[in-house]
Amino acid sequence: MSLAEKEALLVRIDAALDDIRPHLAVDGGNVELVDVTDDLKVQIKWLGNCEGCAMSTMTMRAGIEQTLKGKIPELSGVEAVNGIGA
Repeated sequence: MSLAEKEALLVRIDAALDDIRPHLAVDGGNVELVDVTDDLKVQIKWLGNCEGCAMSTMTMRAGIEQTLKGKIPELSGVEAVNGIGA
C-alpha cells in the first residue's frame, strides 16, 4: 500500500468512526484512530471512560469492527492499543 493509499484509507476509517463516536460520548468515552497496519488491521486508542470500561472489548467487536467492516470491507480487524483488552 502506498503512502497516498494509506492516507486515503485513514481518512475513510476516521470518517466511519465519526458514526460511532456519538454513541461512545453518551457514556463519556471516545475512540482515536492510531494507525492501520499493512495487513489492514485498524489500531485504535480508547479515550475517556472507554479506556477502563470492561465493556470496551465487546464494544470494539460488536460496534466498531462491525461498523468499519461494513463501510470498508477490505479491513481485516480492529485492535486497541490501550485500555482493557489491549
